[in-house]
Amino acid sequence: MTPIIAIMYDFDRTLCTRDMQEFSFIPSLGMSAGEFWGAANELSRREQADGILAYMYTMLREAAKAGRPIVRDELVRQGAELEFFPGVSDWFGRINRYAAAMGVTVEHYVLSSGLREIIEGSAISGEFTRIFASEFLYDERGYAVWPKTAVNYTSKTQFIYRINKGILDISNDADLNRSTPEGERRVLFTNMLYIGDGLSDVPCMKMVEAYGGRSIALYWDGRQSVADDLLLHGRVSFREKADYSEGSGLETTVRNIILHMAAKTKLDSAHFEQVAQAGEKA
Repeated sequence: MTPIIAIMYDFDRTLCTRDMQEFSFIPSLGMSAGEFWGAANELSRREQADGILAYMYTMLREAAKAGRPIVRDELVRQGAELEFFPGVSDWFGRINRYAAAMGVTVEHYVLSSGLREIIEGSAISGEFTRIFASEFLYDERGYAVWPKTAVNYTSKTQFIYRINKGILDISNDADLNRSTPEGERRVLFTNMLYIGDGLSDVPCMKMVEAYGGRSIALYWDGRQSVADDLLLHGRVSFREKADYSEGSGLETTVRNIILHMAAKTKLDSAHFEQVAQAGEKA
């Protein structure tokens, strides 16, 4: 079986240039981004509420005030309005071809606190093996009524385990929690790469690094201080500008990581084969 490398991405400000609600949803309410996020953050502080649940509730509340109930199909359509950092549109094909030349397969995953519905409508949704993100529950009319999944900065880490074991159905906790020897897991932790832009990504970054994988902190528009701090304190292995263009520093770093992971996987496989052959002869 061809070894698998999993590249896991945050979405907002990692692939997409802004928070995804700011392109279509918030303007449709007649609000500015500052007004919407200010209201969501104030609710979170006042009620001591989870920040993700607070913003999802604020979406429902403000949409109701504006007489514009949240409809799933409309959120999906809004995904077409997203803008991405340079090079994102053909990034996945380039990386996949390079990995294939190195004898490995790359799978791309989204781990986002943003909305799955909007991501599904984006131009790049078909590039991902699975999109793990927050999502609404809808009634028979297709109207959002309740958060179905809320992905905050710590709950993101469960999806790394799911990718590791190949248990991608988030309702399947039994198989996820069942003991599985590391060598029998679908994607080794050492073959994982996490790419994100900020402090909300730290638990995933640290977890991947602790298990022998790699993490990259992105920055844009010269805003390097957060990425520099993450690198300084060992939370990531690299920091790069959010530029996915061919020949960029980010592409060079990711290609080098894939090369290293592919070489290590081949060496480990050769070692295990030698051990097995020695055991058979004994």
